[in-house]
Amino acid sequence: MSMARLLLDMDGILCDLVKKWFAVYNKDYGEALRPEEMKSWGPHRYAKKGRVIYRYLSKPGFFLDLEPIPGAVAGVRRLIHWGHDVVIVTAARHGHADKLGWLARHLPFLHPHQVIFAHRKELVRGDVLFDDSPRNLAAFLPWGLPVAMDYPYNQEAPGERVHSWEEFLELIESRFPRPRQGTIYQNSTRRASQNRRKSPSGGEK
Repeated sequence: MSMARLLLDMDGILCDLVKKWFAVYNKDYGEALRPEEMKSWGPHRYAKKGRVIYRYLSKPGFFLDLEPIPGAVAGVRRLIHWGHDVVIVTAARHGHADKLGWLARHLPFLHPHQVIFAHRKELVRGDVLFDDSPRNLAAFLPWGLPVAMDYPYNQEAPGERVHSWEEFLELIESRFPRPRQGTIYQNSTRRASQNRRKSPSGGEK
């Protein structure tokens, strides 16, 4: 039986969207937009071309070659090994096929039924939501534990906060302790030892 259902966002949690996104935009328009300058969500507020920056997200193939966030691939594998029910929940108006392709390339051990496209992530039942969006994390608060990957634009997000996948794994271990391996064996061995100490008449030797 799974220990917890963990809802994992893609962009900013599994893959580094902003790094490529800003690099391509800067190259095309001669700007120097940097992720650390974005103090609130909404890149169009910081880009001189405004909402033009969102056009990249609808280009076929844009999501396919995003770099994994350090520790993400190994982290997902470990969560599954620990017995958790891992579900990828991503909000994408475009690029559904590309996102599925990215997951197939980097997380081939996931089944398609472990991927959900949803803009309102609080409607997906889970124990934990690991996300970077302040809005998503706030909406999930009444239903489970929101966990923010730390970025300048989500400092007001509620819930827990981590700075890496290593910290997220430590948090999950502390909130959902795994059963100690060998517990059943140790208990049965202890009972057998107690039985051997008893004589046939029921008295202690």
